[in-house]
Amino acid sequence: MVAEGLKLHQAGRFAAAAAAYRRALAIKPDDFDALHLLGVIFHQCGHHAEAAQQIDIALAQSPDNVFALNNLGIVLGTMHRFADALSRYERALALQPDYVEAWLNRGNALLGLGRFAEAVASYDRALALRPNYAEAHSNRGSALTALGRCQEALASCDRALSARPNYPEALLNRGNALKELARFEAALASYDAALTVLPDYPEALANRAVVLCKLERFDEALAAADRAIALQPNFAEAHANRATALHGLERFADALLSHDRALVLRPDLADLLVNRGTTLHAMKRLDEALADFDQALTVMPARAEVHYNRGNVLYTLKRFDEAIASYDRALTLQPDYAEAHANRGVALQDSKRFDAAIAAYISARTVRPDFADAYYNEALCRLLTGDFKRGFEVYERRWESGQHRGFKRDFVQPLWTGSEDIAGKTVFLHAEQGFGDTIQFCRYVPLLAGRGARVVLEVQEPLRTLMASLSGLAQILSRGEALPDFDLHCPLLSLPRAFATELGSVPTGVPYLRVAKDPVTQWGARLGSGGRREVGIAWSGRPTHKNDHNRSIALGEFLKIFAGIDVAVVSLQREVRDADAAMLRERADIIHFGDELKDFADTAALTENLDLVIAVDTSVIHLAGALGKPVWVLLPFMPDWRWLLDRDDSPWYPSARLFRQDESRAWDSVIARVNAALRE
Repeated sequence: MVAEGLKLHQAGRFAAAAAAYRRALAIKPDDFDALHLLGVIFHQCGHHAEAAQQIDIALAQSPDNVFALNNLGIVLGTMHRFADALSRYERALALQPDYVEAWLNRGNALLGLGRFAEAVASYDRALALRPNYAEAHSNRGSALTALGRCQEALASCDRALSARPNYPEALLNRGNALKELARFEAALASYDAALTVLPDYPEALANRAVVLCKLERFDEALAAADRAIALQPNFAEAHANRATALHGLERFADALLSHDRALVLRPDLADLLVNRGTTLHAMKRLDEALADFDQALTVMPARAEVHYNRGNVLYTLKRFDEAIASYDRALTLQPDYAEAHANRGVALQDSKRFDAAIAAYISARTVRPDFADAYYNEALCRLLTGDFKRGFEVYERRWESGQHRGFKRDFVQPLWTGSEDIAGKTVFLHAEQGFGDTIQFCRYVPLLAGRGARVVLEVQEPLRTLMASLSGLAQILSRGEALPDFDLHCPLLSLPRAFATELGSVPTGVPYLRVAKDPVTQWGARLGSGGRREVGIAWSGRPTHKNDHNRSIALGEFLKIFAGIDVAVVSLQREVRDADAAMLRERADIIHFGDELKDFADTAALTENLDLVIAVDTSVIHLAGALGKPVWVLLPFMPDWRWLLDRDDSPWYPSARLFRQDESRAWDSVIARVNAALRE
């Protein structure tokens, strides 16, 4: 009956084989082979706890059977009971030192325990006994990757593939080594090769998702993770990778659900807590994010990445000293951690420790010379402190940073850097960032014309009519129009460097934008302010601006500026948030035109009728400043670089008066000071 069962077993007819083994056990309950092989069937059918129990019963009959000890180790390893598995393999090897499969499986258990160097040694023992053992070469590659010895890992996987071409596990492990080497396209090709051989290979699909996330191909990554989960619903790593893809797609709530599912399946994986904390940070659930990172540190206190992410949350919470301490801890553990150097610099800058911040940015780009964001942050810090010469030089690296990469324009014609003679030549200037930036830096157009250039300017469509008033302009274009012939080009924010602008040489000829008389008269007739002083306001910028949470103010709070003061308040906001729109409907005393302001020419004509503009740091400030109108600017504690530090005037706009937050970083005191100034 056992022999009959074994034939059925080998033919893959597990149910019939199990029935045969049970018939044998009904006759002889202590038959070792029947007990052992029935346990193997339990394992092959996915009933691992029953398999372990069954093989234990068999071993009670024959404690020194190395094959049963090895099989029990395999079952225990499948259950992630790696220490128990290891003890069975070592018992088998004590009995039979040349048992090559046990050396392989011992390495697998050590791999599961994170004892990677010992795992490599165990695989080496297997390979000494069987040099072309493909499984040992492949798994050795996995252990070497975990040790960071990725080139050796690739060689080991290639040996496995030489011994067994198209071996899917070796292709998977080879892909993992390539992934760690940041050779993502090559890693993807290796995973795809594994999937060509074994289309329903959940591990290859899950790791494919990881690489696709690295390549920012998040939709494809999500599809790969979903397919892995369809094949293996309780695959924790696939759920985690799905969460990463969803995070990349900014579907944070869905990502959190996938993180939670992964943690239910593998609560022992501290990495899952780190990723979940990152998603909670993106959702602005900061206290929960901090709790996840703190919990992760109880498991892996020497993991630099966790200290780094914890620092990021503390920075968002404006707990700058604690954030810096977390970055310091990350850098103690990993001195070449470029992101930790850079973000430490940001926290130091927000603490007004500017020399230390610049040193941190330099450290970041020293350990990673191509780290564009470190150059960009250094440039902004230098500009903020008034070091225009060095600041504008480093600012030319902005095109390499993530937030500017998509705005770079490539032309056959060369970039004008300021040294080339432009007399008689056509110079094409193009806007590159926001409306306010275009308004601020179009001031250089007359200077180019003064050097004999024919100046063509391309701007955002809402600015076109207004910009046509610029002195020295030969042609104005809206972005997207066909370009004329030109000799040289220059993005607007490269002009200060081209003109070697320093703090004392900012072009200040205002007004440099002008509005025709008729539109000014027409908008004046619409105001109906009853002879009162007229003050224009703008209290919020674009919600998508990365610093919007610091610069914008709710309308209800902003209007406290006018407490006890009789003036006509004129809204210069075109786009209004829902909460503010409700207040505007209730406040009939605020003159609001909204969508009737078709473009900046309309806003400029309305502004020309006002006695004063009071606003947060938005394009309205730049417009009023370029028109030469009195303008009061409400600034956060850490302002944009162009407003510099510790001064209430601006070299860019002589008509501007600056009101800054104090160290409380609250608007209350700013609003009180503006109210007092307005009373005066």
